[in-house]
Amino acid sequence: MEQEKLQITKEIVQKLIDMIGAFENELLKLWYMPKAVLNASYVITLDRIAKHGDIGWKVIDEILNHEGIQEQVKEWKTLGIVNDGFSAQDIKACFDKYKFLPIDTKYFKDIEADIIGLFGNIEEALDGWLIKSENWQALNTLLPKFKEKVQTIYIDPPFNLDKDQFAYRTNYKDSTWATLLENRLRLAKEWLNENGSIFVRCDYNGNWIIRCVMDEVFGSENFRNEIVVKRGAPKAGLISQFKDFRAMTNAYDSLYWYSKNENTRFTGFYKEAPEIKKKFGFWADFQKGEAYDRPTMRYEILGVSIDKGQWKWSKERAYKAVENYLKYLEISKETGESLEEYWERTGKQFEFIKREGNKIKYWVQPREKLLIDNNWLDIPGYSSSFGFQTENSEILLKRVIESTSIEGDLIMDFFLGSGTTIAVAHKLKRKWTGVEMGEHFWTVILPRMKRVLAYDKSGISKLVPNYKGGGFFVYFELEQFEDVLYKLDSISLWQND
Repeated sequence: MEQEKLQITKEIVQKLIDMIGAFENELLKLWYMPKAVLNASYVITLDRIAKHGDIGWKVIDEILNHEGIQEQVKEWKTLGIVNDGFSAQDIKACFDKYKFLPIDTKYFKDIEADIIGLFGNIEEALDGWLIKSENWQALNTLLPKFKEKVQTIYIDPPFNLDKDQFAYRTNYKDSTWATLLENRLRLAKEWLNENGSIFVRCDYNGNWIIRCVMDEVFGSENFRNEIVVKRGAPKAGLISQFKDFRAMTNAYDSLYWYSKNENTRFTGFYKEAPEIKKKFGFWADFQKGEAYDRPTMRYEILGVSIDKGQWKWSKERAYKAVENYLKYLEISKETGESLEEYWERTGKQFEFIKREGNKIKYWVQPREKLLIDNNWLDIPGYSSSFGFQTENSEILLKRVIESTSIEGDLIMDFFLGSGTTIAVAHKLKRKWTGVEMGEHFWTVILPRMKRVLAYDKSGISKLVPNYKGGGFFVYFELEQFEDVLYKLDSISLWQND
């Protein structure tokens, strides 16, 4: 009898296990299922509409005479794009002044088709895609659209802290945090094109995990650099206030850079040269030193020979540079021009070598930019323009994006935060896509991007001569896993009734 009860119990338990397993499988199917696009709207500046000639101006007239223009003007005033005395009637009277005003089609839904219908290929016309969603769902759902199209990814995921400190969750266990990142990075890798790069920022809480996860997903052979990024440090002169240190203040974060393809090569990372180096060249030692030792690169030049080390250039190139300098000395006796003036007048193409005592010197030309290494402590890593606690600085993203992409390339950030990545990408004339799930999507990111289109003077704006405003992007929400479950639950309840 007891044996029969035990057998019945085992059968019941097995059925429960099977039911739970089947239920979990159904949940997984729902999780992996692509999600629907909800509440899509477009933001486009008036100049993009006007460039379509008479048809474009007809659409602008529709907008200005639409009842939604009042709410649009109210938004512009809230954003600080126009002053309190502004009227929609001012637009046509002073169009050049107001041509970068961003129109949000959420205020003009009944004529939205007229606006976007101006563009034969809407996808090519768009500068960006701004998505409110849990990022795994966004990466999975939109993968068919963006697969192998992204040139540069930059993410600053929530650091693995002991407790929540920001506007999003940060108190993950190490294993959970690693899994969260790995799942998303595997999808993100598929978004990258063959020559693409990814940068992941983290602090001391997560760097040991990030390196392992990145090696696993992208391959250790595709590791490029660990870059040191500035955070902050104690102010000078306050040493007396600190006693009994447990540890030093953390002054930097790590930025891990990986490529998708180990054969990909890059033109180098640069920073703006100081003004004196932009105007003047300088003389440097032509000998590379004893750490370098190529006998074929040792030869007599201007009566100087070396037994160890090597010269910087080949013999032929060096001798030509000597001739160039002797020719300059001869010409300058008549013209009185400096070496910089002579170099510029002759097309900025000559190299120069001279003897100075027993040393051979070569001339380093004036330069607009300087090649840099992985020490990026020369620029701020964070900013505080939008009141967002972990706001990456625009100058940092400018360096990342300019060094790994060209105009027209697609840039992505799926831990968007305050929106710095896409703001900088837009100013640098790159296309972009950004994903964020928090409510600051509405309160920080979307308003920020509308200001960028209207010409935002903050951040790197004054450092980018070609950025004057203007643009066109779409923003939307993706249906989430919870939404699908809620709909299923509602259907079930309705059917039971």
